Amino acid sequence: MTIPLRVLSLGGQGEIGRNMTVLEYDGELLVVDCGLMFPEHDMLGVDLVIPDITYVVERQDRLRGIVITHGHEDHLGALPYLLQELTAPIPIWASRLTAGLITVRLREFKLAHMAEIHVVAPGDERAIGPFTVEFIHVAHSIPDALGLAIGTPVGTVIHTGEYKLDLTPYRSRPTDLQRLAELGRKGVLLLMADSTNADRPGTTPSEQEVTHALEHIFARAEGRIIVSTFASNISRVAQVMETARRHGRQVAVIGRSMVDNVNMAIEWGYLDISHDELVRPHELDRLPPERICIICTGSQGEPTSALVRMARGEHRTVTIQPGDLVILSATTIPGNEELVHRTVNSLFRLGATVLYPPLHPVHVSGHASQEELKLMLSLVRPRFFMPIQGEYRHLVLHAQLAEQVGIPQEHTIVVESGTPVAIGPEQWWAEEPVGGDYIYVDGLGVGDVGTVVLRDRHRLSQDGFIVVVIVVERETGQLLERPALLSRGFVYMAEAESLMEAAADLVARSVIEAGPLAVEAEQAVRKRLEKFFYERTRRHPMILPLVIPV
Repeated sequence: MTIPLRVLSLGGQGEIGRNMTVLEYDGELLVVDCGLMFPEHDMLGVDLVIPDITYVVERQDRLRGIVITHGHEDHLGALPYLLQELTAPIPIWASRLTAGLITVRLREFKLAHMAEIHVVAPGDERAIGPFTVEFIHVAHSIPDALGLAIGTPVGTVIHTGEYKLDLTPYRSRPTDLQRLAELGRKGVLLLMADSTNADRPGTTPSEQEVTHALEHIFARAEGRIIVSTFASNISRVAQVMETARRHGRQVAVIGRSMVDNVNMAIEWGYLDISHDELVRPHELDRLPPERICIICTGSQGEPTSALVRMARGEHRTVTIQPGDLVILSATTIPGNEELVHRTVNSLFRLGATVLYPPLHPVHVSGHASQEELKLMLSLVRPRFFMPIQGEYRHLVLHAQLAEQVGIPQEHTIVVESGTPVAIGPEQWWAEEPVGGDYIYVDGLGVGDVGTVVLRDRHRLSQDGFIVVVIVVERETGQLLERPALLSRGFVYMAEAESLMEAAADLVARSVIEAGPLAVEAEQAVRKRLEKFFYERTRRHPMILPLVIPV
């Protein structure tokens, strides 16, 4: 029997971000991308979300390498968290700019020694274990993006990476449709294609539209211009810098990740500017507003980003003032809407004018829309099709587009992260789920925050907590003092005196009835107070009894 190809998405299926796919043949693994996701609004206190990498770590002796399609954080941002779990360096293949961004990321984590980075270019081909990987140029919102044609003993797999069919990309070439069509004529077993814009009809606008919009804005702006975008969006940074230069503005770069990426891009020749041309943030005050352009992080409303700190009036060197023009040049990631809206509102309150999509053409998507998706399907003509990289609705809509261009419904594979798919020459089948879970990064902790902790955080954020201090005699468990209750986030103690007195009486009775065992006293107090406070307030504060034997 032919050994099937196994495809397992550990992230990116049914969500935006965390893109990570494992291709496995006869026990040998190839990983495509290793990205992170920004936390959703209900992930209280969480900094980042990464894939569950356990499946790969447990099989690291059979991991033959990692291929990164492009330099966005949702495709490479989780690499440090994977590498720090490995016992030996692993080879990584990436385009030149992507390799530079990986290097910056690994230096930040002091993990450069754990990666053997190999730079590849479109047209290159590399043998990686039982796989042969050909790198294909695709147009995206960042230079040097790649699609992949992966030769396997079962057949050819095409992984599009993230792409659009932009005929006039910024300082780049259009997606290599000719090579994709050639592969389609030779026969493709599986197409794995970006689904992010599967709900958008027509075609995605060209990056040149942003160039025209920036030109129009810079020509008319009288005050400072502040542009916020992703730190990895080197194309947009280049567009802004070149437009600023044409209009006599000097550029300052703010935000640690933005500064690191810009420095790398200058050194590697991706930005046509020298370090000396950049203005240091503390030197901005010596320039008139009409000669200033600031490029910064914060387009997603990230709480610690430069733009958000400006909007809160907490940035060390930049204070928003009337007359400032702020441009958000990024699509809001689903789940970040509230953070972005809060930032925009704060900027308007401070007197700034804010331009953001879709009200202004200051950003275009880097992803193919419906007509482009159908063209890709028609050119590649795969035996099997797996929509990837999108929320579940995007995967389903992409599957429907495939049916419109003649791919049988039973040949389309719609699965979510964590569901392995086995593929043979003539059939496919899903296997028992493995991995796919969210792993939360909170400060220095990775994976120590789970659903239980988040549930507690939600409860604390909604109803607060009550600490109950109970002092008892060590031997007998007899109550020695009247119980003390401390409220935080539940009620204001000074205005709820009668409620808290009644609660203290209830605690005293509960301790007496529970007897000498501290554990039983805690359980009795927690149970009775939860019922008591709900009956009186219709709220569920967290009850934290503290029995102190003396």
